Amino acid sequence: MNRRELLELVIGSPILALAQRGTTAKRLAIAEAPWRVVTSDGQHAPGVRVERTWSGDICRSRVLNTGSRPVRLREIVLFDAPHNLPPDTPLYGEGMQMLTQTGGTIGRPVDLGNYTDPKHYKLPEPAGAKTVYGLAIMGSELLAFGSCRRFNGKFNVGARSIEVVLDADGLELRPGAAWELEELVHFSGSDREALLAKVADRLNVNHPPLKFAAPPSGWCSWYCFGPNVTAKQVLDNLDVIAREIPGLRYIQIDDGYQPAMGDWLETGNAFGGSVQDVLREIRKRGFEPAIWVGPFIAEKGSHLFQRHPDWFVKDAGGSPLAADTVTFGGWRRGPWYVVDGTHPEAQRHLEQVFRTMRQEWGCTYFKLDANFWGAIHGGRFHDPEATRIEAYRRGMQAVLRGAGDGFILGCNHPIWASTGVIHGSRSSNDIKRTWERIATTGRQNLYRNWQNGRLWWNDPDAVVLTGDLPEAEFTFHASVIWASGGMVLSGDDITAIAPERLAMLRKLQPPTGVAARFEDASLRAGIVDRGRDRVACLFNWDDVPQTLSVEVPGPCRLRDFWTGEERGTHPGGRLSMTVPPRVARLLQCAPRS
Repeated sequence: MNRRELLELVIGSPILALAQRGTTAKRLAIAEAPWRVVTSDGQHAPGVRVERTWSGDICRSRVLNTGSRPVRLREIVLFDAPHNLPPDTPLYGEGMQMLTQTGGTIGRPVDLGNYTDPKHYKLPEPAGAKTVYGLAIMGSELLAFGSCRRFNGKFNVGARSIEVVLDADGLELRPGAAWELEELVHFSGSDREALLAKVADRLNVNHPPLKFAAPPSGWCSWYCFGPNVTAKQVLDNLDVIAREIPGLRYIQIDDGYQPAMGDWLETGNAFGGSVQDVLREIRKRGFEPAIWVGPFIAEKGSHLFQRHPDWFVKDAGGSPLAADTVTFGGWRRGPWYVVDGTHPEAQRHLEQVFRTMRQEWGCTYFKLDANFWGAIHGGRFHDPEATRIEAYRRGMQAVLRGAGDGFILGCNHPIWASTGVIHGSRSSNDIKRTWERIATTGRQNLYRNWQNGRLWWNDPDAVVLTGDLPEAEFTFHASVIWASGGMVLSGDDITAIAPERLAMLRKLQPPTGVAARFEDASLRAGIVDRGRDRVACLFNWDDVPQTLSVEVPGPCRLRDFWTGEERGTHPGGRLSMTVPPRVARLLQCAPRS
């Protein structure tokens, strides 16, 4: 498949055509579809049945064992429904972990990220189907789980059928016992944004979101200095930030300060042996200290692992589970081992780590990375009746108790399982200073705009404005960050940034908190609506010019967001414009008096 074909699958004509003609596909015949329950050894579960009750578009269900023997369950197929959706029906699905998203069509699914659930994280996927998690949009049909308290929900999308499945993790269902299952919703309609708003509403009912007044803005050490960052580099950047762009309030120390993965409170060689000194200096200068932590991971040589191996998720033989035996082993200093969120002592450890960082170190912002491992599959937990979702959420509750009023950002996290336990959510892969990564992370971020300000504040990853890219591509990247409405963290060495790029960074301050609402899933045309302050967003992702159009409230005066250039007036209605390749236009629409 060449690049042009890939773009057509991800953002191209099938999606656009569906939206333009307002077609509503025949509603999926979900409600009366059969169910089945599968045991740990892949057999039918005798004496086990599923009860399902619909209330409008919402289905609540439970599984119960009416037999005389306990049964270990692998999965609960709530619905196994045939469909008549054509192969070119546009598809969008979320991943179990944040780095996975699926686009394309039912007939030709496309991975929107590089690190997918089945290929990278080794999550099973049935032959002949594409597995997506939490949310599946198929043309005008939307299926989603409205909760994720205990069981991991997924959809196996095939050419002629779709399975709605809950992982049971091999737990034992005793005779006479019943489990309440996760809420399922089924919405239908041509207004994608309205459907997604309904999903957010259901998630918020079941998992009330944590509140943080506005999306944070700051600076991150990783994308300019990596794991070898020094105190001088941090403080030199802080000097320039304080003088030139003080809106970057949170100064984040990323991976590299710790002596070992897992030993977050110990003094390593970084920063002259004391990261606390740097954090105190940040606070002394009137800024907010922020820090990176991987709460659920530890390397074999860490003091945490050596002293407390019983606090870790176990393998079948009762030894600590090495992550690389069941999933990706870790990107640095692996294989990692996984802190067991169901273990009472491990919970107290997590709480103490974050209480120390909040109260003694003064950190008010915590970037939690590698959270996926907290919900690792294929292991055994201290609590034998806990699912991996429960293990993760219990661990996160311990983190929240320790962090107090600190801001919690989830990164590389199980995205549906994180509802209600984080303030912010990374919404894309790591940024790189290449057009390919700007484009792929841009789409990943904008597909998740519906979450921003509803479930949490989205983190579109750092904005990077230094390097050898054409000016238009830097502007495109900054336009995506602005249109996401989420957090803004600079990833550049501010001491070396060019004045014109610093001016662009200033334009991103403060974050608006309002995400663009796009007209369709092509992500080419949308509006940021803040009352009288509206901005039209046009994105040409292609390598050739495109004529793009968007519905503009009018009459209005148009002005280029970045340059301030006046672009004339418009009477309202459709605004059309030819946009060069790899160019974004943000047009402020001021009401005409």
